Amino acid sequence: MAETGKEALANLLNEERRFPPHPDFAKAANVDASAYESARSDRLAFWETQARRLSWNKDWDEALDWSNAPFAKWFVGGELNVAYNCLDRHVEAGLGDRVAIHWEGEPGDSRSITYAELSAEVRRAANTLTDLGVESGDRVVIYMPMIPEAAVAMLACARIGAIHSVVFGGFSVDALAGRIDDAGAKLVVTADGGYRKGKASGLKDTVDAAADRCESVEKVLVVKRTEQEVAWNDRDLWWHETVAGASDEHEARAFDSEHPLFILYTSGTTGKPKGILHTSGGYLTQASYTHHAVFDLKPETDVFWCTADIGWVTGHSYIVYGPLSNGATQVMYEGTPDTPHKGRLWEIVEKYKVSLLYTAPTAIRMFMKWGDDIPAQHDLSSLRLLGSVGEPINPEAWIWYREHIGGGTAPIVDTWWQTETGAIMISPLPGVTTAKPGSAQVPLPGIEIDVVDDDAQSVPDGGGGFLTIREPWPSMLRGIWGDEERYRETYWSRFENQYFAGDGAKRDEDGDLWLLGRVDDVMLVSGHNISTTEVESALVGHDSVAEAAVVGASDPVTGQGIVAFVILRGDVESSPEHLKQLRTHVADTLGPIAKPRQVMVVSELPKTRSGKIMRRLLRDIAEDREVGDVTTLQDSSVMSRIKDGLSSSDD
Repeated sequence: MAETGKEALANLLNEERRFPPHPDFAKAANVDASAYESARSDRLAFWETQARRLSWNKDWDEALDWSNAPFAKWFVGGELNVAYNCLDRHVEAGLGDRVAIHWEGEPGDSRSITYAELSAEVRRAANTLTDLGVESGDRVVIYMPMIPEAAVAMLACARIGAIHSVVFGGFSVDALAGRIDDAGAKLVVTADGGYRKGKASGLKDTVDAAADRCESVEKVLVVKRTEQEVAWNDRDLWWHETVAGASDEHEARAFDSEHPLFILYTSGTTGKPKGILHTSGGYLTQASYTHHAVFDLKPETDVFWCTADIGWVTGHSYIVYGPLSNGATQVMYEGTPDTPHKGRLWEIVEKYKVSLLYTAPTAIRMFMKWGDDIPAQHDLSSLRLLGSVGEPINPEAWIWYREHIGGGTAPIVDTWWQTETGAIMISPLPGVTTAKPGSAQVPLPGIEIDVVDDDAQSVPDGGGGFLTIREPWPSMLRGIWGDEERYRETYWSRFENQYFAGDGAKRDEDGDLWLLGRVDDVMLVSGHNISTTEVESALVGHDSVAEAAVVGASDPVTGQGIVAFVILRGDVESSPEHLKQLRTHVADTLGPIAKPRQVMVVSELPKTRSGKIMRRLLRDIAEDREVGDVTTLQDSSVMSRIKDGLSSSDD
């Protein structure tokens, strides 16, 4: 980096708005300010207290073993069963009739499944896996649509000690085969297909082609969802002919706290995907506690909805393990938010009286683009808390979310965490924190976060740098599957004894944290490091812009010039004068150095299936070169549409 760490990644935004917790909310909140003091006085004792929220078959001997850093062991010697903690113990406590999952299919079909019913189905699936030869430590790949059987398959694996690896049900044959092969999976669980954007999409054909390449695969277990015709061979079994007929008597066996629970592959555009390994006791402790604390869950009355797919870590931690370990009632939705109409999400909120909603800034900005009138057509008064996940949320999207979805009163928890961290690390606590739009604010109790310069020194308030984690945490990854050296090199080599995964951040004058996105999403303009996030936030702060993506393109004078791609709100029409206004607005907001060289109006942005903007492809357009690999995009044809429909500004 051209500047020193203290000067790098300095966020130029100045957000003045503040939203303290409502006194009634604070009074009834699950967690109060004393949690921070408790964690500060004895961090390990704090996490032991959270671990005791779970049911353990055998108590641990030691809270943390960090003697072989960076490989942690938490609750050493303790034993538990993850699936038992998510299901059986609630049934045994007399909560079997409570709805665990309200499932909504995209075509409009629905099911409400109680804890007793879900527990019985998981026991049948566990018996089926055992009958198919799956044993403790074996790997099972799950390639499914968003249907309840996906969660059942995950929990059945956890119940028998098998390691699951969920692969998003839109990945290609190559991506799926690579993950099956790397994990050495002996079983694949899939479906004939799923529904997306009003159509039945196939999954079984992809699994067939991938399994043909992978010698480890012995059986493929198939759920009938769409009733499409599918090829069939000797390794295939129907879920409804095996699981449905299996016994629902199954005793959950206790496993060591460090027994592997799942591998989740991070998707990259280059190189071999990383198999992030998570284990049982520490992971479940933090996933369960953060779900309870950050979302202020009242399981007797709340209805929780995380809109993620289970193919991502958000779905693991906040659809399956966090909510179910807390006895929550939740919504699971199969399809897209605009099928059959753009009010579908709000229709579902109204139908099930959702009270806690957790979604991504990308989705929020999309809802903004569609117009305020759409959510206004639905009764959203049940919502009492809103969450954000996946990327930094710009202040204007935060305000829109609060006003138009949260009725101007619902607190927003803007969360930062990663596949690697396993659970939320930075977030407001809704009954404690005075919220600041756009800021993730402070580490949760028991989490030691820092912002450091190039020399690993903490930056002062007002300074920007690299986000690191200074102390081990319960839900941390335990390595990269089959590659210890890559784990050390990727996460622990940049700063000695500190975890660093590539994000930049700033501490503002109050000490609150602002996430700036990936360090490689920082532009170097005339010697100044400028985050893409801050320029995008400035653009979305203009009342005509719904969404923006910014890249740095090569410039012979300044090194890099800022090129912005914007989606306009509603019926706003672009003109050279309007584009000039947008450039001036950024300069007025952030300073002349951040003024975009060019603003281009587009109808959509290239996004991965998890909703992340693929800026490298936009950089290809900005630098007028051939567009690179588009296989990880949700819609690979979007780039040609962007190129065909561009309207650019002139200075």
